[in-house]
Amino acid sequence: MGKFVNFRVEVARMKSWSAGMTVVLVLALVGRAYAQGRQGAAPPKPPSAGEFFKNVTTTSLKGLSVDDFLETMGVISADLSYDCSNCHPGAGTDKVDFVFDTPLKKTARKMIEMVATINSANFNGAQLVTCYTCHQRNDLPVTTIALDKLYGPPNEDQRDILPPAKGAPAATRILDKYIEAVGGAQRLAGLNSFIATGTSLGYGGLGGGGSFQIFAKAPNQRAVVIEFKDSPERGGSTRAFNGAAGWIKAPRGFLNDYEVIGNELDGERLDAQMSFPGQIKQVLTNWRVSFPDNVNGHEVNVVQGSGPRGLLATLYFDKTSGLLTRVVRLVPSPVGRMPTQADFDDYREVDGIKFPFLYTYSWLDGKDSFRLNDVKVNVPIDPAKFAKPPAR
Repeated sequence: MGKFVNFRVEVARMKSWSAGMTVVLVLALVGRAYAQGRQGAAPPKPPSAGEFFKNVTTTSLKGLSVDDFLETMGVISADLSYDCSNCHPGAGTDKVDFVFDTPLKKTARKMIEMVATINSANFNGAQLVTCYTCHQRNDLPVTTIALDKLYGPPNEDQRDILPPAKGAPAATRILDKYIEAVGGAQRLAGLNSFIATGTSLGYGGLGGGGSFQIFAKAPNQRAVVIEFKDSPERGGSTRAFNGAAGWIKAPRGFLNDYEVIGNELDGERLDAQMSFPGQIKQVLTNWRVSFPDNVNGHEVNVVQGSGPRGLLATLYFDKTSGLLTRVVRLVPSPVGRMPTQADFDDYREVDGIKFPFLYTYSWLDGKDSFRLNDVKVNVPIDPAKFAKPPAR
């Protein structure tokens, strides 16, 4: 359940950003790794975005880690329906200029500071206003409602923090039903590891045909590997978490692997923990049940929990089967939370435990689906699978 690296060439919106900025990010993190590896050298503090980039001056952005800063740019892009070239001349080419201050960049700085001031002055610092609040995928906010919308279906956008529903079943009851549905607490307690193998289906007719593997070891180690063995020029991708540190290797950019050190690290940890359903009650706190919903034509119970450093996770359980059909996790940024969504379907039993054999992942710069054809449980896994991926 992770924010998988987008290896498809059709994702133009973030491709140009990643191609240029991943190089910059990786250069910083490679230097950091080198310094950490020197005999007797103390690990240096990684540079902030304001220290590393030449012109990140916005108060709420310059203190971010470099990887969180890049994801924050993805939030802005999504909220305004922009791509990188709207603000950065030459984005998508070898002549991109990320430093040059365009009028849009200058306006964006003012808007980000304005939003921070609104939240500070009116909501005690709670992030109730973001770029999306006003823009909603428009470059300029719409000021008057269209009457077709007024008399049409209700707005389906949901709050990040969902309201509790009166009279709803207790969260523990819904979670217990899920545990029983996937195999029961006793059988799940004996699940120590698994290797799932399948095929990438891609999205929109592109990106399919790759081999897809999940390596998971209890309680909190996980790696996802996508390879194109018949077409190595397409590049592979890896997302790994070893229980403490996380890495991403992507096929974009000249140097394409880096360590995750920002808020997304909490998301990777949650993904690894939830790979083992028997511990679901312990991985989040402050469980609350919101109003029922509908996911892909199925009535679902909606349960939300909290994690460290502002992480939120909303879980959707099929009312009939009790199985988990969707997880949306959110990690904070100064301009709005960064979402990742995982959808699960086609559960099949393997040694008495049900695993989803169809995965669909959505994140700010891509969407992809994978179908499993085999799951092996309680098998040995090389610890190197969860370590920093080898360079190409």
